[in-house]
Amino acid sequence: MDFSTLTLVVIIGCYFCHCLSTANDTITSGQFFRDPQTLISANGVFKLGFFSPQNSSFRYLGIWYLSDSNVIWVANRNQPLTINSSGLVQISVHGNLVVLDSNKRVVWSSNVTHIATNSTAKLLETGNLVLLNGVTGQSIWESFQHPSHALVPSMKFGTNKRTGEKVRITSWRSPSDPSVGYYSTTLEHPNTPEMFFWLNETKPYHRSGPWNNQIFIGSPEMSPGYLNGWSMMTDIEDETVYLSYNLPNQSYFGIMTLNPQGQIVCSWWNNEKLVQKMAMQRTVCDLYGYCGAFATCNVQSSPICSCLTGYGPKNVEEWNRKNWTSGCVRSEPLHCGEHTNASEVRKDVFLKLENMKVPDFVHRSDSLEDECKAECLENCSCVAFAYDRGIGCMVWSGDLIDIQKFSSGGVDLYIREPPSEIEKHSDTRRKKRFIIPVGVGVPIGMLILAGCLYLSWKCTDKSTGKIYSQRQGRNQKQVKLNDELPLFSFEELVNATHNFHSSNELGKGGFGSVYKGQLKEGAQIAVKRLSETSGQGLEECMNEVLVISKLQHRNLVKLLGCCIKQEENMLVYEYMPNKSLDVILFDPVKKKDLDWPKRFNIIEGISRGLLYLHRDSRLKIVHRDLKVSNILLDEELNPKISDFGMARIFGGNDMQTNTRRVVGTFGYMSPEYVFRGLVSEKLDVFSFGVLLLEIISGRKISSYFGCDQSLSLLGFAWKLWNEKDIQSLIDPEICNPNNVNDIVRCVHIGLLCLQNLAKERPSMATVVSMLNSEILNLPCPSHPAFVERQIASSAESFQQNNTAHSINNVTVTVMMQGR
Repeated sequence: MDFSTLTLVVIIGCYFCHCLSTANDTITSGQFFRDPQTLISANGVFKLGFFSPQNSSFRYLGIWYLSDSNVIWVANRNQPLTINSSGLVQISVHGNLVVLDSNKRVVWSSNVTHIATNSTAKLLETGNLVLLNGVTGQSIWESFQHPSHALVPSMKFGTNKRTGEKVRITSWRSPSDPSVGYYSTTLEHPNTPEMFFWLNETKPYHRSGPWNNQIFIGSPEMSPGYLNGWSMMTDIEDETVYLSYNLPNQSYFGIMTLNPQGQIVCSWWNNEKLVQKMAMQRTVCDLYGYCGAFATCNVQSSPICSCLTGYGPKNVEEWNRKNWTSGCVRSEPLHCGEHTNASEVRKDVFLKLENMKVPDFVHRSDSLEDECKAECLENCSCVAFAYDRGIGCMVWSGDLIDIQKFSSGGVDLYIREPPSEIEKHSDTRRKKRFIIPVGVGVPIGMLILAGCLYLSWKCTDKSTGKIYSQRQGRNQKQVKLNDELPLFSFEELVNATHNFHSSNELGKGGFGSVYKGQLKEGAQIAVKRLSETSGQGLEECMNEVLVISKLQHRNLVKLLGCCIKQEENMLVYEYMPNKSLDVILFDPVKKKDLDWPKRFNIIEGISRGLLYLHRDSRLKIVHRDLKVSNILLDEELNPKISDFGMARIFGGNDMQTNTRRVVGTFGYMSPEYVFRGLVSEKLDVFSFGVLLLEIISGRKISSYFGCDQSLSLLGFAWKLWNEKDIQSLIDPEICNPNNVNDIVRCVHIGLLCLQNLAKERPSMATVVSMLNSEILNLPCPSHPAFVERQIASSAESFQQNNTAHSINNVTVTVMMQGR
């Protein structure tokens, strides 16, 4: 090489050293990089560079995690570059970070005023792109403060109390167009912060309910485990309230994006491998103010909108046409301490509504729990109150808007009523206690009839035998209960649960709450306390008594007794210290305790419990609501099937029946049951197949997969099965080479349980034999049911054709009127 050539190489080398920083994560003043060059964070997982979305011919500057299919931030959202324009990124002469097109025109800028000219841009290990003052090193601009469509760990999603300035997350226009979309979300009401979702930035279409230091209480699908690592902080100096989250360690990463349809999509990685992707589904009741003011929305009721007690439709004609937006108005004025005569003051009273999403426009009070009611009662403008341990006392004046009834979760909401309305309500409830539903045939109707015998006006002492009476018209019937089922006194359970203290609450459902308790002799129990306002819960609770009191199996939860006292109806169970399977399985930290031997033991235990229900018990029973949250775990993580409120008893040699009342949880229900109301043991077999896939993958049935999120978990498993890549389905926590063959066999069994036709699914007896390798050669599975996300659309169609209740295919149990 001659001297001139060597000189040229040195000059070119120096030029590129000047163009690109010596650190791959930094650009300094006067430096730049061009498409397709990138900046890479020090940990190697984030990149800043140009990308093109799927089916797009434009280029955008963005930040992504691992690959440009996981974009977390976009700079030039509304000014894309053509694919041949060769975009350029540099620090401008004024110190801003800018994006230029091929004609050196600025298409995006950090747009900071009063900035030092010697600034530096750096891509941090968190994925945050920061612009730093070259002299002081202080941050003068951050991509985290100007997000596009995604929230990631360490990002601050907040609002400034003093200035009103908010961080806004805005959806893409479409999967191929990152420009500002129709949906956005902000953090509102900094004193009781909650997430608001907006249409076109001005019209609210959903809100999360207030934050209580663990969850948003208006979003019961977001359990504390689901939101593990989230926290609400206050920066006292600049008066900013913000939400942020951090994951247990660097091996985990999560992205929450607002998709073009306005849904939150959660994606989770472990050791840089995608382990779950899930879109949060909504029902019509989640639409802001769907039923108008002073009305409540309940997807399990028909019609779904109803006026609060003491209120009537504002526009009766519209209301009857199922146009509920006008809401309701009060039927009778409040008293507010009005004197009826010289000596009597008739004060207003409060009606308790359980499992509620609280209304918008809440005012937070410093009153303690026992003072909250009195504060509201003394203020004539106060129309409702509620109390949550994490929030405190909440009160409302003016219109009560956007109230929803949940099957579980939420809080108790107390509505102010004049005394006369409460008296009417009490009279109605007393009359309802005498109504005994009449069914046809063996199933629910007879169970309700028998169950109502528990709800007696007269109950003998334990020593005289367990005999209850219930009047129906002129006839009086009596029944003697199973002598092996003890009766607990109300006082016993009050003492055992410390008066049903909130610290002992294990969970809530449509039936009411479950509390942990300890009897005098030291035995721990779980007490299911039936809600006073849940007619549906009463039916299910009585069904559960009649079903489970006759069952004895190590993989079924054990009923220890019950308590009946006037309005109080309670069931007492053995206490399960490890709660339900979903609490551990879907928690990124706790799931480490579930190695493959433990998971297989759970799978095998569930299968034996189902086999007992279908074949070996005195009654042939189809559970109808088998799902991961209904599998309880004892201290040794042995599974026990619970919640028999929806179980169906079969008589004689019956193998199948029809029902007009389809109950269960979408995702777990078989197609012949969803669309035709056919009930057989193959319904439980289908649910068991779903459970198998969830336990093996560590992912929820409500997760969606594929570049367009068109695949359900079932479809994703089927796709990987056909591609002979089933290892990609297996939870990394159990993906050990020594276990793979056994796990793949279980996936095979799961797919056989998920066949579209009931007759092609194995019985539970065959499943147990397959799991124990008593059947070595398994048949090839065919195309399973609900491979794509058609369950939601199919169910919506089912609803329209059959005036059924709306659905939520995430976690809630739904009820429909079948054909």
